[in-house]
Amino acid sequence: MPVPWLIRSQSIFTLSAGMIYPYYLLFLKNLGNSYSKYGLAFAVFTISSAIMSQWIGRRLDQGSQQLLALSSLGMMAAMLAFPLVASYGWVLLLQIVMGACNAMQKMSERQLLADFTERGARGELIGSYHFWTSVASGFAVLIGGYVIDWLTIHALFYASALLYGISAWVVWRQCLHRNNSIQA
Repeated sequence: MPVPWLIRSQSIFTLSAGMIYPYYLLFLKNLGNSYSKYGLAFAVFTISSAIMSQWIGRRLDQGSQQLLALSSLGMMAAMLAFPLVASYGWVLLLQIVMGACNAMQKMSERQLLADFTERGARGELIGSYHFWTSVASGFAVLIGGYVIDWLTIHALFYASALLYGISAWVVWRQCLHRNNSIQA
């Protein structure tokens, strides 16, 4: 099975996303914004993800691993920027970046799962992939609550950024390993 690195990297990615997502609403509320502004921010995220998917779709076959690493790096940068945000305009800009990264991540993981499996023999690997990423998501909310209780919401953004960075490193390391194997 050639994808343990994919399962690891995307479980870490999912852990990071799951840690921050439920508490993001609290972050916006602390900025003095309304729930309708949260709705707008999420709509901007979703629409930017949809638009980016059209651009990515034409490039996915040539560099899905690189796009997967870039998605984690982009999310890491966004998480590092959030504690510095003082206005809603910056929130919307970060939502555009995060939406683009979401499209890169979702499309790349699916492409790689298809690439590393054979028709008729995908079920077991996809089941394992879904299990581990779902377990990570389940623990993420719990961990996020403890981080906020013990530290601050800003610490949660920094912890999330660190996890996104680790996810990018796991993918990038595999890219380098694969390139070295091809050259040998």
